[in-house]
Amino acid sequence: MTLNDLKIGQSGIITAVEGEGPLRLRLLDMGLIPNTRVRVQKVAPMGDPIQIQIRGYELTLRREDAQRILLKGGEEA
Repeated sequence: MTLNDLKIGQSGIITAVEGEGPLRLRLLDMGLIPNTRVRVQKVAPMGDPIQIQIRGYELTLRREDAQRILLKGGEEA
């Protein structure tokens, strides 16, 4: 399951960040690291981007980037 698969209000725990190079490092620098809980807050009207809550702050990601974040969970928070 990926972060892109979660619906509004669902949460999961990051297991891995796929990819390599600058994009992967940027995602890790934003706090998207393994064993961190994330929750989907909002989705834009056209479906992209999505807003998540992680480590006490809100972050907006493109769906393309959210597909690189592997999760376990998917329960309502």
